[in-house]
Amino acid sequence: MRRDPDSPRWTRHFVYRSEHLRTTWRFRFGLLALIGTLAWLTSGWWTAAVARSLVCANDPAPSDAILIENFDPEYLLFERARQLRQAGLASRVLVPVAATDGEPNAVARSLSDTMASLSRVGAIEIVPVREVEPISLNAARDIQRFATHQGIKSVIVVSPLFRSRRSMLVYSATLGRSGIRVHCATVSDRRDVNAWTQTLHGIQGVVEQSVKLLYYRLYVLQVAR
Repeated sequence: MRRDPDSPRWTRHFVYRSEHLRTTWRFRFGLLALIGTLAWLTSGWWTAAVARSLVCANDPAPSDAILIENFDPEYLLFERARQLRQAGLASRVLVPVAATDGEPNAVARSLSDTMASLSRVGAIEIVPVREVEPISLNAARDIQRFATHQGIKSVIVVSPLFRSRRSMLVYSATLGRSGIRVHCATVSDRRDVNAWTQTLHGIQGVVEQSVKLLYYRLYVLQVAR
């Protein structure tokens, strides 16, 4: 603050004159250009790092059951479950299906049966789950109750690649705490970790899963403890 020498002394109680330093538009433009250039030059590193942060450790191991994450029905999940079953890693396949008043939705169940038939995964067991927010957490609790009642001690969760880290956090906080071992098996090729920026769909998927992972990690699972 600097007082104007030409102003009366009493005015300092009401007003004052100050000086500010501001950057020029050239500096601001140059800084943005530098940041953009650095982001482009290092994109191969940070884009892969972002994608890897969403992916679980792919560690299928002999278990009592295979759990297909059927919240967004996808044929590749059933195909991956068939591969795991044929490899002798588990004899049972669990498929969560949205339910109302404890009864599986007829359309969702029919769709699951169709994909199971097409993939040749074999017999599946339908697990009714609630569609109540937060959906993943409440569905995991329903699956936990089913697994406990059935005496299931270990499961392999078959999950989409970029959803898998969030899935493992949720199941570790539910099934894991009840003594059920949880293993992860992804369906997409890990080369997708380096290729997601090449399509708009890939970018949208990674951004969406990143936001949801933060939401579950920083809020949902903290509140649920």
